[in-house]
Amino acid sequence: MSKTIAVLLFDGVEELDAIGPFEVLAGWTRMFPDDGWRTTTVGLRGPEPVRCAHGLVVTPETSFDAAGRIDLLVYPGGRGARELMNDEPHLDWVRKQAAQIELMSSVCTGALVLAAAGLLHDRPATTHWGALERLAALDPTIEVRADDRYVDDGDIVTAAGISAGIDMALHLVARLGGEDQARRVRRFLQYDPAPPV
Repeated sequence: MSKTIAVLLFDGVEELDAIGPFEVLAGWTRMFPDDGWRTTTVGLRGPEPVRCAHGLVVTPETSFDAAGRIDLLVYPGGRGARELMNDEPHLDWVRKQAAQIELMSSVCTGALVLAAAGLLHDRPATTHWGALERLAALDPTIEVRADDRYVDDGDIVTAAGISAGIDMALHLVARLGGEDQARRVRRFLQYDPAPPV
């Protein structure tokens, strides 16, 4: 039976925080089905359209409940994540998921939600450079790693901003499927950052 990777989608999600890791992870699961993983998107309100932070409208494939067992959850950031970090029923939901999920990851300000839920207590973590102080203020026990693009602390992996989320996803492919698969996925996606400015 295959294991499931779910990328969470919600109103105000930063487009590339979700789509970047999805592209990497879905690329891996399509290219290497024998590794035994599949990738999906889940919506907090089920398969209803979500308006992302910059206006892109996407529809999650399924609801979290209908997705079945989730083994790896990707929690993206964005304006919507900053709103959800103050939503106590949502934080309870996040805690429940963490208790039954094998591996939880965040991109950008998704880490603020994990911190607000108490999941980063006494752990190393990172987030977008503009939210590092807020992450530290949420829980002073967090070892904030400002210079790390991603931080793998076993069952929780956090990443900095957009491109770091792609790096984290490639790290997860290497961790779960092997470095050769990760290199081949990176090559297929032609992910060779060379910013012009």
